[in-house]
Amino acid sequence: MRTEVDLRGVPCPLNWAKTKVRLEASTRGTELAVLVDDARSVRDLPRAAEAEGYLVIEVVKLADAWRIVDEK
Repeated sequence: MRTEVDLRGVPCPLNWAKTKVRLEASTRGTELAVLVDDARSVRDLPRAAEAEGYLVIEVVKLADAWRIVDEK
């Protein structure tokens, strides 16, 4: 199952805090696609997710944002 959350406009590291809360509340195997527009998030969010034991599936540049997909 994949869910998506739009965190464009939410600065780093607050967008990681919001992502982490959603990942913690999800069941194992759930994918969470996060849309961000803060350039620091492209570097910091995947690192933070991996440090917490989550799998980073993809980081994709979109027209006006990035999509970062993590799996619990």
